[in-house]
Amino acid sequence: MDQIEIYTRRDLANCPRWPLAFAGQRKDLRYYELLEDTMHPEFDYGYFAVKDATGDVCAVQPFFILDQDLLAGISPQWGAKVVRLRRVFPRFMMVRTLMVGCVAGEGHLDAADEMSRCSLAWTLACGIMEQARHLRARLVVFKEFPARYRASFVELLKRGFTRVPSLPMTRVSIDYPSFDDYMTCALNSATRTKLRRKFRAAAKGPRIEMGIVRDASPIIDEIYPLYVSVYDRSKRHFERLTKEYFCTLGRRMPDKVRFFVWRQNKRIVGFAECMIQERALYAEYIGLDYAVALDLHLYHWMYRDMVSWAIANGYEEFRSSALNYDPKLHLRHRLDPIDLYVRHTSRIVNQGLKLLLPLLEPTRYDATLPKFANYSELWG
Repeated sequence: MDQIEIYTRRDLANCPRWPLAFAGQRKDLRYYELLEDTMHPEFDYGYFAVKDATGDVCAVQPFFILDQDLLAGISPQWGAKVVRLRRVFPRFMMVRTLMVGCVAGEGHLDAADEMSRCSLAWTLACGIMEQARHLRARLVVFKEFPARYRASFVELLKRGFTRVPSLPMTRVSIDYPSFDDYMTCALNSATRTKLRRKFRAAAKGPRIEMGIVRDASPIIDEIYPLYVSVYDRSKRHFERLTKEYFCTLGRRMPDKVRFFVWRQNKRIVGFAECMIQERALYAEYIGLDYAVALDLHLYHWMYRDMVSWAIANGYEEFRSSALNYDPKLHLRHRLDPIDLYVRHTSRIVNQGLKLLLPLLEPTRYDATLPKFANYSELWG
């Protein structure tokens, strides 16, 4: 049986496996190092080194420790009640948690094929509870793993984990000659009419120009407030990125990262951090100047420009991060499910948690998700 050891970044410096970890993913080892360097210094970051029978490290699985708010996914209308309750009981439904996966984005296993994924998942399933107790964590979560890992993670379910959906990403085929062809073939007539009306209205004002850079450092003071504006307007908050994150991302991963920037009268009014992998363009995070964004229908303008660029550069799929589902529904995106696997270290508490988790998971409180044609895939 493979053995699991806890490594630090310093330990990984001498680990032959680490330079190869997640090589097939857009978020490779550089991304995990970037997150540890630029985000959430209050988290404890670590890495599970999985060793084979000869003692060689055959996989590295990142993790982090945090105080998890179990009520983070409930309906926002309950937020005020929770705040009042925590004035009396500050730790109510807060649990020290071992998260296996990525702080910002979906998780992946450090394995290249299905056989390796199943083997690694089995090793983690067998040893993760012991590691959690060693790290003084009461809850273990495999965070936001794409649905394709469900077959690999069967052993987790056998060992008491509960799978619940996280807020999904979305995807849409853009395998068309142009954006106009995409609209004609993929969108209904009502959506096409609305989009063209929005584009005409925006075009009446000063010209909106798009540029692309790989290093956001020179413009960070202009784009970061736009990101914060979008973050603050959201009803659901996830990780809050830092200026250092955006500045470092392009410098460390120029082959994977593109920053799309929109200017009007030389002033930046919108930007999108995108990543590329194989034939897909991933829209990860956006920023908008709300002083003009709504009047300019800037979200749809930016979407058209990104898809047009992707088509012109040979990409066949456009993928987007979670939230803001209504426009994606009309743009004919499909849901791209990602799962949480959750278990408490106490078997008794875990039985109650199994009953509670379906009430806490976030997708049940989003009214738009059930309108997607493949909504049933969230639960599988």
